[in-house]
Amino acid sequence: MSAFTIKMPDVGEGVAEAEVVEWHVKIGDPVREDMIVAAVMTDKATVEIPSPVAGKVTWLGGEIGDRIAVKAALVRIETYADASSDEGFASPNDTAVIEQSAEPSRPPEEPAKSPPKDNGSRQASPQKAVEKPLAAPSVRLFARESGVDLRQVQASGPAGRILREDVEQFLAQDASSATIQRGYGRNTKTEEVKLTGLRRRIAEKMALSTSRIPHITYVEEVDVTALEELRATMNRDRKPDHPKLTVLPFLMRALVKAVGEQPQVNATFDDDAGIVTRHGAVHIGIATQTAGGLAVPVVRHAEARSIWDCATEMNRLAEATRAGTATRDELSGSTITISSLGALGGIVSTPVINHPEVAIVGVNKIATRPIWDDVQFVPRKMMNLSSSFDHRIIDGWDAATFVQRIRTLLETPALIFIEG
Repeated sequence: MSAFTIKMPDVGEGVAEAEVVEWHVKIGDPVREDMIVAAVMTDKATVEIPSPVAGKVTWLGGEIGDRIAVKAALVRIETYADASSDEGFASPNDTAVIEQSAEPSRPPEEPAKSPPKDNGSRQASPQKAVEKPLAAPSVRLFARESGVDLRQVQASGPAGRILREDVEQFLAQDASSATIQRGYGRNTKTEEVKLTGLRRRIAEKMALSTSRIPHITYVEEVDVTALEELRATMNRDRKPDHPKLTVLPFLMRALVKAVGEQPQVNATFDDDAGIVTRHGAVHIGIATQTAGGLAVPVVRHAEARSIWDCATEMNRLAEATRAGTATRDELSGSTITISSLGALGGIVSTPVINHPEVAIVGVNKIATRPIWDDVQFVPRKMMNLSSSFDHRIIDGWDAATFVQRIRTLLETPALIFIEG
């Protein structure tokens, strides 16, 4: 019998530590080879850690939310297999035998039975309290952020796997039962929620941005009546393989044209070194709401993409981000960001710059308003742009000029498609 240590692997280039966002095992649990024992997060990307050996968990390296250094001990497993079974997982220097026991070896525990094969049925099956519920990391994150115990959720997926819609249905039932209560009463309940995972990353990034960047926010209204007419026509006549267009792909192309005239806006600022880097490439971050919080996938080289290509890539990245499968590279490297809450966009917002960028363009909701045309009031579709700039780099005049250029392009959308 021997003890085997799984150490924190290098989960990203230049990353010195990672945060534990989920334990799939507890002390005393049996594990089998290749079973996932933990999920860790760095730079908004979640990585699952498998066990290279079978045995029993004897020690865990921390609690949810703890940060563990690369190559530090993560999990210790009492194993009856040969310690050399770590081949392909880590080098001998990274994963070592902690102790050798003098007691005679005994046969390994019976491995866990394989789950029944999926026969195509979607019949729901409750999860036993003593078993680890089957669910994807993104579903586990959604359940944890929603305060749902997956052991209480009925599974409708293949082989008893819990799907996101199962958790949503559980939440809906819980809310429905809560409305049955009658009368008024004092609620003295308090709840402390530790910031972990993506939510902690967001808190740290917002604190960094607001503490180091002096923001200036400029708001302008845009008449998007012609743009909406063009968008409706393009969606009606689009090819089968083309996605449905929203306002954002048009704004992305307008941004490309506008930063071509004002390159200081498409930049990043290293305030420690005092260096502004102006980028020829236009890598547009699209603020995207997920179950765990706000993430910013990046549409790279928007300057080289058509409006259809922008829409296709934006949709692909949004789906991957919400599913928790977006890569580290897909969630970093933006040079300017768009923030949009769609129909919830309100009238005005004050978006926070995505450090170390120097500008962010916020999109507010479209609403029909009466506009005076020098003769009478006419209904027009109007939308506000609420944009923030790093006032150390962008003067108010330059900020206004940039937004006014975007306004011109959106109000006369044919200009977006004219080259040169």
